[in-house]
Amino acid sequence: MGLFAYLKNKFSKKKEQPSSQSQTLKYQKGLAKSRAAFADRLEELSKRYDKVNADYFDELEQILIEADVGVELTLKLLDNLLSKSQKEGITDPKKINEELIDMMFVDYLESGDSIVNDIQFHDGETTVLLVIGVNGVGKTTTIAKLAKRYLDQGKKVMLAAADTFRAGAVEQLKIWAKRLNCPIIAKEENSDPASVCFDAAKYAKEHHIDLLIVDTAGRLQNKKNLMDELAKMKRVLSREIPNAPHETFLVIDATTGQNGVTQAASFKEVVDLTGIVITKMDGTSKGGIILSIRSQLGVPVRFIGLGEQMDDLEEFDLDEYLHALLVGDKKDE
Repeated sequence: MGLFAYLKNKFSKKKEQPSSQSQTLKYQKGLAKSRAAFADRLEELSKRYDKVNADYFDELEQILIEADVGVELTLKLLDNLLSKSQKEGITDPKKINEELIDMMFVDYLESGDSIVNDIQFHDGETTVLLVIGVNGVGKTTTIAKLAKRYLDQGKKVMLAAADTFRAGAVEQLKIWAKRLNCPIIAKEENSDPASVCFDAAKYAKEHHIDLLIVDTAGRLQNKKNLMDELAKMKRVLSREIPNAPHETFLVIDATTGQNGVTQAASFKEVVDLTGIVITKMDGTSKGGIILSIRSQLGVPVRFIGLGEQMDDLEEFDLDEYLHALLVGDKKDE
């Protein structure tokens, strides 16, 4: 069974499971614009050709690039697709599109380490999560959503406002901490971020905190300064909490498209990223950015923002994503 048929079969069964419907509906709604720009255009393309030819592949290339799959991955997929179609004599446009979906799935799985999306906790130990990202990507809101996610799971969560040089960042995080009723360590703007980390780590140990989320700098104008600042924070954290930080998430705004991929590549040069959080996916037609990031950087998308509500930050699910992007809720295939 090909992936396309597998997804259709799996999600037809999930409709009978109320516990699964909520997540599926969020993916469907959050990726509606991307599906219109990708799956709907693929279907329209297949209807205009009886058999694939050079023109078909040219149009397919355009669809992939405009969906933000990225030039590098697009060319790789098309080369593999053309080779397979010639070798196996595949000329049916629908079959070609199904092969494309299979290749996208396999490329994501093979373009990096094994995927464990949720944060892993160890009894009696504090897990430290650093969150970075440039201004405007929704970093502070994402931190709040992550905090709520784990508070709802019964974890003891606290925040640390270490993005001290961005105007308003400390106050924004204080407001969220108050709304969520969780502790926060914060100092005045322009304070040393490492000193915030030191106080936060001590508090976390003394109060048996399960998850310490540290809001960190996102300035790329001077990579050397950013690298030095993050290195100092890591040293301070690891002295207080063994192996800290355990996770480092980069927040990327999906609406920025390939600029977001470029940001991720730049941050990856200065910090060991363990995951990406994609925000504002519901506001863009560029859903292919997830495939592009994974293929180019080998870093998995761990969480995906599918709306503005506090519970609209979902753990990334590759099946849900591909189904919402490529299949949707159609029943006619």
